Amino acid sequence: MSDATGAIEAVWRIESARLVAGLARTVGDVGLAEDLAQDALVAALEKWPQAGVPDNPGGWLMATAKNRAIDRFRREATYERKREEVARDAGALFAMERSDFEAAADDEIGDDLLALIFTCCHPLLSREARVALTLRLLGGLTTPEIARAFLAPEPTVAQRLVRAKRTLREARVPLEVPRDAELDERLPSVLEVIYLVFNEGYAASAGEDWVRTDLCEEALRLGRILAELAPAGPEAHGLVALMEIQASRSGARRGPDGEPVLLLEQDRGRWDPLLIVRGRRALERAEALPGPLGPYGLQAAIAACHARAIRAEETDWVRIAALYEALAQIAPSPVVELNRTVALGMAFGPEAGLELLERIEDDPALAQYHLLPSVRGDLLEKAGRREEAASEFRKAATLATNARERKFLLRRAGG
Repeated sequence: MSDATGAIEAVWRIESARLVAGLARTVGDVGLAEDLAQDALVAALEKWPQAGVPDNPGGWLMATAKNRAIDRFRREATYERKREEVARDAGALFAMERSDFEAAADDEIGDDLLALIFTCCHPLLSREARVALTLRLLGGLTTPEIARAFLAPEPTVAQRLVRAKRTLREARVPLEVPRDAELDERLPSVLEVIYLVFNEGYAASAGEDWVRTDLCEEALRLGRILAELAPAGPEAHGLVALMEIQASRSGARRGPDGEPVLLLEQDRGRWDPLLIVRGRRALERAEALPGPLGPYGLQAAIAACHARAIRAEETDWVRIAALYEALAQIAPSPVVELNRTVALGMAFGPEAGLELLERIEDDPALAQYHLLPSVRGDLLEKAGRREEAASEFRKAATLATNARERKFLLRRAGG
């Protein structure tokens, strides 16, 4: 890979979501906006290796994409209606200094990225389509990556994406942040999307890097904005608390060569105390609001248990197991139950975890989920059944799609 190609990939990871969001606001069609963004990427791949990376790469991509939009509108005989608006925006972006471009992108209420999430999470779309489309346009995830996040077949996810874009285009859904009652109605699906984006950054489903810090930071930024837009929403604060505390561990989750480091083996001195404090404050805001904690608040409370333990052996696993049981009551899922097996194994011994695992291991949603054999292997290892554990770790490695995680699991298997 040339230096220019590497730079283009880095710029694309940073700018693609803002690029699609800004284009969607101008052309009024998220599908077309994605196509135009891809056209701009192709142009960068052609020109930057010879001409060099411009001083304002994000602005260059945006201006190039909007020039392509002008060409497309001309071909579609709508040039006169769209030309002035698109050309004006493109010219302004060419003239922007990078600081101005970033300031515009970070404008809180007029945040194109935030508006794009709410547009992708429009009630016209199914829950699955909302999440898939936002992961695609905001996080830049591929269809296979989204499928793994959903534990769903790739063709199913691909169809959801096509139908979602068509639905938004035909309904002429505007790119905007809703207000008041509509904001409350659409907030849960947006929170879900933001957390899935965060999770993809926290433990990447594919590729060479186990952690994608850019996605974690973007999810945190959007989560904090949402919490301020919906101050009376406990789940918004719960999600922010959860992400802050989980993000605090980022520096300790990778070894010298980028390999994963398990939670109980991490150097807790490398956890970010500022993020932990911010997470605890957000959790306190959620707990202070009327009603019991929701799914994100409960997960934040679990994360806070880990954060309070100065040493791994001081972790209150009994409380964590109780919190997972409460979570399973209000948000039942195979993955929640799998996490509960870990907590039970730590709180009451590996056999307790294995007993619960036997009750959920035949769930079809977990059939290709690499963490199922990984958890089983960990419990078997703790129970002294080393050969069986090694077999489970090897099975987990064959299912893992992230290169770092696959190597880590093989090492645990002893092979």
